[in-house]
Amino acid sequence: MNEARIQQLKAAVDKHSERALAAERHIWKNPETGYREWKTSEFMANQFRELGYEPIMAGNIPGFYCDLDTGRPGPKLLIMGELDSLIVATHPECDPATGYVHACGHHAQCAALIGVAAALREPGALDGMCGSFRLMAVPAEELIEIGYREELRKQGVIKYYGGKVEFMYRGFMDGCDLAFMVHTANLDKPGIGYEAGCNGCVAKNIDFVGVSAHAGGSPDLGVNALYAATMGMQAVNSLRETFRDDDHVRFHPIVTRGGGAVNAIPNDVRLESYVRAASLEAVIANNKKVNRALAGSAAAIGANVVLHDRAGYTPLHNNRMMLDLVDSVVTECFGADHLSASNDWGTGCTDMGDVAAVMPAVHPYASGAAGTGHGSDYHIEDPVSAVVNCAQFQVLLADALLADGAALAKKVIAESKPQFASKADYFKAMDSLFFDAEAVKYNTDGTLTIRYCNE
Repeated sequence: MNEARIQQLKAAVDKHSERALAAERHIWKNPETGYREWKTSEFMANQFRELGYEPIMAGNIPGFYCDLDTGRPGPKLLIMGELDSLIVATHPECDPATGYVHACGHHAQCAALIGVAAALREPGALDGMCGSFRLMAVPAEELIEIGYREELRKQGVIKYYGGKVEFMYRGFMDGCDLAFMVHTANLDKPGIGYEAGCNGCVAKNIDFVGVSAHAGGSPDLGVNALYAATMGMQAVNSLRETFRDDDHVRFHPIVTRGGGAVNAIPNDVRLESYVRAASLEAVIANNKKVNRALAGSAAAIGANVVLHDRAGYTPLHNNRMMLDLVDSVVTECFGADHLSASNDWGTGCTDMGDVAAVMPAVHPYASGAAGTGHGSDYHIEDPVSAVVNCAQFQVLLADALLADGAALAKKVIAESKPQFASKADYFKAMDSLFFDAEAVKYNTDGTLTIRYCNE
């Protein structure tokens, strides 16, 4: 990439920096959680309309995509930004009514996506590129409010909890050949960073069922669902030494319902959690262990537990050729001191892993944030780095992929072997993770039967 081209594309982003930076502030001040991002979605769509795009709205969920063609045949490159916020009620700038706050920087991603979209419309920006773009604002990356998402699933609004997975299921990624998305992060130095990949997970709604009774007058007539849940969590804790280090297993439940009144034995106690691990095989194997421990704990005191397992996210494996290209673009366009490359494995999860499971994809990070991700001190310290420089990097990465007849993109596509050969194979694997069962059956002969997996 010659210096004139680098400066041309950087300038194309700079021209719209005021718009992008204003968007970052607007979205920060108006956070919404997954599948509730209606205002954010419409704000983003209006920004795209003002830039000359025609957003294709997702319909009954937030989000949209837009296409842009270079006018020359070639691959379709998917570039994404995430709409949703978190819930951190102790954050000083959270919405006081809801606790919502963008404590993971998705608002800056969206602002950078506006910068990318604006720059690509500038005269000469597409010169030398072949193929087309799909620019996508996706909902619901943060895998929270699992009970709410299950209600949406029961209503037929969604099938999958993750926004990218749901968009893929709806066909919104059909025709896309490779993808990237740049996440905002607190890096050690300004620039772009990445890891080798990160965990996948299964999402869990866990409902312990007991028998209510007067907690003071007749507790002997009750079966305490809270005690069953507490015992279940302790049983899983006792399994932790059986989790292989290389599998990076995580189980971290929260109690979303713990009882209704202090003088009544709790009969309905609900947990949400994930089982995370570094491979789908490890997710499945360790989820069985967890379910067995939960079911056995319920049975130990005469309670029951209803297990609802749902496909969460596939482990992310960043495409190695695309990571090498990230190295080259950052070094050439910003300087080697702006690259934070690591072969470490992340133990968080993202539905970018599901995209990478079916097409070559990469998920780098852009600096500009400060504080702890998902924490009460998270904020954007350097918006130029998080938004403007991030957008510049994305446009330059796109140019590197699609220049010269899209030679690099075609090489990546030809030589990559995603985990699944097709989206159909991928969804078959995801659907096998669904499991619903009343885990304990009390038989009339005094025995009991435990069911904790599909086998």
